[in-house]
Amino acid sequence: MSLPPGERVAAELAAAGIPVPDIVIEPDADRLARAVAAALVARLAAAQTVHGSASVVLTGGGIGTAMLEHVAALVAEPERETVDWTAVDVWWGDERFVPADSDERNELGARRALLDKVGAPAEHVHAMPASDAGFDTPEEAAAWYAEQLALSAGERAPDRGPLPRFDVLLLGMGPEGHVASIFPGSPAARDERPVFAVHDCPKPPPTRVSLGFSAINSAEEVWLLVSGEGKAEAVARGVRGAPGEELPAGAVHGRRATRWLLDAAAASKLPARN
Repeated sequence: MSLPPGERVAAELAAAGIPVPDIVIEPDADRLARAVAAALVARLAAAQTVHGSASVVLTGGGIGTAMLEHVAALVAEPERETVDWTAVDVWWGDERFVPADSDERNELGARRALLDKVGAPAEHVHAMPASDAGFDTPEEAAAWYAEQLALSAGERAPDRGPLPRFDVLLLGMGPEGHVASIFPGSPAARDERPVFAVHDCPKPPPTRVSLGFSAINSAEEVWLLVSGEGKAEAVARGVRGAPGEELPAGAVHGRRATRWLLDAAAASKLPARN
């Protein structure tokens, strides 16, 4: 009897001595977004049961936004696990340093897809600053965001240093393997600060604010949400833990779990699945 696709890949990694992430493969992007939405609702509900609150770090991109739209749809289904959105802290993994009303803002997409619909209170939505929010440089914006993380950590998780508890940290991935705004070979891939400014990104807009590996890898669970055949090669390398400067996705991991959540096209370069 053959193993399911994700289990077969995990078995081959374990046999090769490579740390094994969780691998979930769905047939297409829409079913992937739906499955991740249901898993996220369940995970946040479980965190609230244990801690009384939950925290999530959001990502942008088409599949990330589609997933949030499915989360909003689940809110109306009474048989689903219940999330108290007044007790969820929302953070971002990266943000474009553009005006607040720009459609390029990850924050704006998340508000439209989910946060405005569920009535997330302003004090729990921790957006990275926009370029017209009173910060002259992205460095100032990054320093401010680091202060907000430290302040939340001190109030909610004083034993975790300058970072609060992140129950789930969501990441997209580019075809060259970038996560957040950390691109291969960039200074960001070597930056040890939890938050920093990024200049000259190869993907526009070029100026951004991003969490670094030290913050990303502090999360309880890191979920990489990836769709499309154009990303399949980077997925195959990232699952195997490629060096962060070469392929940033290969260097991210959660404290308790790392999950690669893929559609069949993105998983097509993984080991044979039959």
